[in-house]
This record gives sequence, structure tokens and C-alpha cells, in this order.
Amino acid sequence: MILYKKSPALRIKRVAAPEPPFWYATAVAPYSPRRAQPIAIDYVDLFATAAERMDVTVCDRVREELSRATRLREPLLIEAAEIAEEIFGRGTEACEFCIDFDIPALVLASTRGAIPTFVCDLVIVAWPADVARLDVLFSEARERRTRWGAAIPLVFPATTDLVVLEAVADLAKKHGAAYFAPIPIELDPAAKQSIAAHFALEEEIYELLFHSDLDPMRIATERHVAALAHERGMGDFITPPRWKERTNWNGAVLLTLTASRMMAMDHEPEIAGMLARSARAVADLEKPIARIAEAASLSIVETLDEIGVDVLTEWLSGATPAFVERINRAWRLRRDAGLSGASP
Repeated sequence: MILYKKSPALRIKRVAAPEPPFWYATAVAPYSPRRAQPIAIDYVDLFATAAERMDVTVCDRVREELSRATRLREPLLIEAAEIAEEIFGRGTEACEFCIDFDIPALVLASTRGAIPTFVCDLVIVAWPADVARLDVLFSEARERRTRWGAAIPLVFPATTDLVVLEAVADLAKKHGAAYFAPIPIELDPAAKQSIAAHFALEEEIYELLFHSDLDPMRIATERHVAALAHERGMGDFITPPRWKERTNWNGAVLLTLTASRMMAMDHEPEIAGMLARSARAVADLEKPIARIAEAASLSIVETLDEIGVDVLTEWLSGATPAFVERINRAWRLRRDAGLSGASP
């Protein structure tokens, strides 16, 4: 059972530096996180749970709450997943506010939900992975000529099946998605119990779900999704709104993405750590890195490491940094080609 209750509260989460997979500075959610059955995914905290009864609060005055919010740092993530958006349309209200005030925002919709009526950057999350319903949503996104992409939450074993991943990737490509990307999700015990109750799990899968570390499977699946996306000519990560602009935040996203992939592959962790620290430093800079690079060199910024300076300098020139591309090539590895890849 799902009960909806009106509330003035707007859920807001702020971060100091970009984090995967959504890269927002401020997340805005007009609904409380637990609002779907049998499994509810909180896309802000990347956590899934399950319950027989859900009490969902719905922000009653989205524009008013956003107008009063302090430190609404850009870019925004508007988390409007599930059927609550179909009923109340609060994500659409938040999207309209961002358009009116020229605030870059990414709206998150999902399989059972609805796409906002206003043109804005959009990510459609394939949960559940209902291909027929996703076909309708992807087609609608394409017809609206908005910039959009598809993402799939990694809920083992429901969405980590290779056939499911291939089907969603093909569908995203068919409708012109800009990217197809994974969303790592942590499952609490209740969510695992719900999965076991709804799927006829083989003994080996059951043991993996309840008694094994799922991180290796998650990382292997993230890499597999990246390979599927690249094979189809799509981006392999969720790009923030106005990604083509050479801003400090986007530069920090590039460094963090590279560092996180290196850490997941256990490749040169010391360099990965330096890149992650450089990313936080770039996000904190008050002066635009583009202006610093034009006036002198990014090497004058003491908090940036040498590789970070080289990566950002190439990126500011409009090129894909060679170091980043080398890491990306190593990262894209199909699971059916093996669980470990060659060193970058």
C-alpha cells in the first residue's frame, strides 16, 4: 500500500564536489524517497529498500520552496521518479522553475513515472526494466527533442542480467539517447528479501545475493554497460546539463570520473587519489579555470597535481585528454569477455 501525504518540505541535498553518477551540486526531491513497491530506490542516496506500506510525502509548494532555498548551487538534480510524478507532477514544477531562472538542471524520471512537460535535460531510469514501457518513454523523449539519456540501476540479479542490459541498450540507441549509463545501488536486507520472493533464484544466485560481496559484480557490470554504450555510439556516463561548457564544475566532473574508474580497476590508486583531490580543488575555485588558463597556466594553481593540469589543459582546448581516453578504453569491458581486463 502507498499513501500520499501533502507536506511543505522539499528534500534538498548539497555536495561540495561532483559525485557519480549524477554529478549534481544540489539534489532536489519533491517526494520522500520510499515511494515504490516492491522495491523503492532512493536515487539521491543510491539505496534500495522494501516495505509492505509506504507513506509518501509530497511537497505542496515546490516553486515557493525553491525560491526560499539558500545556496541552491548549480547544477541541480530534480529527482522525480516513480508513479508519484504521474499523479502530482511536482518534478515538472521544479523543472519549470529552473527554466524560468535559467538554472541548469537534470530531471530524473523512471519507468513507472512520467516525463516533465517542459523541455529540459532528462535521464530516464530503467527501473523496472520493462522494455515495452521504456519504449514508450524513450519515444516520447525523442519526440520532444530534449537532450536525454538512459540509465539502469544495478539491482542484482534483476538488472544485471546480460540479456536485460543488451535489450535496454539497444532500445536507448534506437531512440537516440545521448548516453546509456549504470547507477550503482546498495540493497538493504529487506530489498534482498523482496528480490528473493519475486524471482525464482537458483541456489548459486541466492548465495551471491545474501552471502557474498556484490562489489566485484557491480563493478564488472558497470564496465559492461560502458562497453555496450560505446559499441552503440552513446556516451557511457550520465552527463550533467550544459556539459559542453568548460566550467569549473564540469572540469571537476571529468577528473572525478577518471579517478573513480581508476580506483574501481585498482589502477594506479595514488594517481587516482591525486586526481580526486584536484577535482575537489577545482570545484572550490572561485576564479574560472578557463580564465586562469588564458592568462597564464593552470600550473599556478598549487592545489592541482601535474596530471590534473595536463588533463584540464587539453580539455579546455576542446580535445578529449589522452590520459582520460586511455582510462576509458580500459574501463569499457564486456562481462562476457571476462571479469578482468588489461592494464590501462
